[in-house]
Formats: sequence, C-alpha cells, structure tokens
Amino acid sequence: MSAVLHDHIDHIRSQFPALSREAGDHSAAFFDGPAGTQVPQRVIDAVSAYYVQHNANHGGLFPTSRESDAVLATAHQAVADLLGSDDPGTVSFGPNMTTLTLSLSRALARRWKPGDEVIVSRLDHDANFTPWVLAAADAGATVRYIDINPIDCTLDLDDFKAKLNDRTRLVAVGCASNAVGSVNPVKEICQLSSAAGALTFLDAVHFAPHSLINVNEFGCDFLACSAYKFFGPHVGILWGRRRLLEELSAYKLRPAADTLPDKWMTGTQNHECIAGTLAAVDYLTGLGRTVADNETLSRRSALKRAYQTITEYEQQLIWHLIDGLRSLESFRLWGIGDPLRHAERLPTISITHSRRKPAEIAEGLGRKGLFVWHGNYYALPLTERLGLEPDGMIRIGVVHYNTLEEVDRLLAALQDLA
Repeated sequence: MSAVLHDHIDHIRSQFPALSREAGDHSAAFFDGPAGTQVPQRVIDAVSAYYVQHNANHGGLFPTSRESDAVLATAHQAVADLLGSDDPGTVSFGPNMTTLTLSLSRALARRWKPGDEVIVSRLDHDANFTPWVLAAADAGATVRYIDINPIDCTLDLDDFKAKLNDRTRLVAVGCASNAVGSVNPVKEICQLSSAAGALTFLDAVHFAPHSLINVNEFGCDFLACSAYKFFGPHVGILWGRRRLLEELSAYKLRPAADTLPDKWMTGTQNHECIAGTLAAVDYLTGLGRTVADNETLSRRSALKRAYQTITEYEQQLIWHLIDGLRSLESFRLWGIGDPLRHAERLPTISITHSRRKPAEIAEGLGRKGLFVWHGNYYALPLTERLGLEPDGMIRIGVVHYNTLEEVDRLLAALQDLA
C-alpha cells in the first residue's frame, strides 16, 4: 500500500458522510465513482452556507450580492489553479460538461464550411463525440473518426495521424476513457494537431479525480471537466485560451457581458454549487498539505502533492483488483491488463461475464452493498466499436476513498456470482 495515503485513509473516509451508509446487511462500498464521486462534508457545508449567508444574484450593489460575487471569483481562481492556468477569467461554469460542449461546438461551427474536417474518437464519451458530429453536419464539414486498438482499448495513433491534415479544423479527444480507463497521449495529439493548424478540445471529466490537469503542458485550446467527478457538486467547467474565448461569438442574451468569464456563462449560474466546487478544490488542496505536512504550500503545489499521493494509492488498489480478476476465468477484462503499462491506465475497469449479462452482475453486487455501473455509461462509440451493444459492460471505478478491504469484498462477490 502507498504508506502515505494509507496512513490517512481513516481520516479521509471520515470526511465523506455517505461512506457510512449501510445497504441491507452490508456496509456500502462505492465503486461507482466514474459516474460521480461522493462529496466531503465541507462541500455539503459550503452549499448550505451559501444559501444561508450569501444567496443573491450576480452584480448587485448590496452586501449579499457582493459576497456572492466574491465567492464566485474565488472559485474561478481555485479551478484555474486546479487546471494549471494563471488566468481565472478563462474558466467558465455551466450546468454540465455536455451543455458547455454543445454550446462551444455551436460557436466554433460558425467558422467551418464544406470541405473542412473535424476529428473525433471512438474511445470517447458521447459528450465529446456527438456535439462535434452535429456541429459538423450543420456546417457541412466532414467528420473523421479515430479508430481504436480493440485488444487493449487504446487509441490507434497511426490512424489519427493518417486522418489529420490541413483541412482539419478541430480534434476532440478525451484525456482518459470513462469506460476502460485508458489514458490518451494528449500532449502528443495536441502538438500534432497544432502543427496541422487544428484546434484541440480535451474532455478531462474522467481524468480530473485521478490525475493532475495541466492545460499549458497539454497544449490544448479548450478543456472541459465536471466538478461532481472530483468530489464536488453537479457543475460543468470549461477552460479555453483567452484569445479564442474573446474572438468567438457566444450564443448569449443581449444584456450579458462580453467580458470573460461572463461571456460564456449564459443565464443565472448555480452559485451554491460553484461555492461547493470551491470547497471540493479546497478539500484536495487540504489533502495535499496534510500528506506533505506543510500548511504553507500554495494551492497548486498542494494539488500536485495530493494527486501524486492519490495516483500511487489508487494504482495499487486497481492492480490488486486486476490481479484478482485473473483467477476468475469467466470474466473478461476490457482494456490494459499489463502491469508494466500501469502509467497508461486510470483506476477504472470494465468487465464482461461469459454467460451472465452486465445488469445481472451489477444487481447481484448491489445486493451485497457493492455499487457498480452497467451498460455503456455514454461511452457509446466504444461499446459500438467493440460489439457490446445493447448490454454493455460492468464498470468498476476506484477512487482514493476506497480501501483494499473493499476491493477484496468485491473480488469475493464476483467469485460467488461467477
């Protein structure tokens, strides 16, 4: 076990009220994190405190509105730090990643014309697939699809390179697969795309709970993620290069400001959940300072320390799970199973059974207090490519509040169900 995080696991778990839940005669074990993580008490408190102390609309000349705006400004800075940006004005909040992506795709497509091309990936969540397909259709542009290597569920980079050309206007890929955990070489993809004159959009929704985002290092033009996947409320986040966000025409109401970040935050925002998002970043920051035993670390430095520790701990849990699955011959692991390639995967796996349907396995696990997902989890391009529709797979996700004991419970239950 990662000694650093293991020494703090009881304290970490004590901060998440949901982890004390009972499911029948069993304690609940949450392996459903890829669909949304549980939240620490400080997030719950922040949402409640906003309503009690600062509940007001944006831009008023009275105390609660000014206090509310101060909370939102701090949240923009905190999320900019989380993403590795030094410009909080380039961070926009919205209802969810899907809505923000649909909005941006519509704005970008106004620049496209017949003959232009857009590249998407068959490894992606549909939120980073269909919005671009629809936008391309509206503009008369052509869509190219990056294929996958079905054996290990990774992107076929040779196929990407063959399809990238001087007509490519946008490349949209995920930082990591929400279905099988494969990590994409986004830095290389962004470099190649930029050299071809194409913009890049990264879906970091599944990446954000497990690994540190660095938009400058990635070299992307846009990136989106969701706070409810990294221990916060249901809020979507969009980052973009300031020049592009200022140049593009947003679909917004006439009185709305043209200055960032308000330009891309259409309508009244979910202020209370933005306050909760700030608390989620504060939780991760606090974790980093705790494991470093240094309360003076800057937010970004503390986040780096937190994610380093989270990665070490989660990797040990997921490879313990993968090793245990090797003895369960009736289950198939989809994706990377070679421990020498551990850096290429996140702690999310999908499996199928040789005879029983995913829903049947998931329901059986649920009765034992083990919460997993079944189906395609909106990774429809992937399950279609693998020929796994309509039943999909069983998805098991580990986050840093899970324990080795929970993984062993899960393996024992899978053995029973097999």
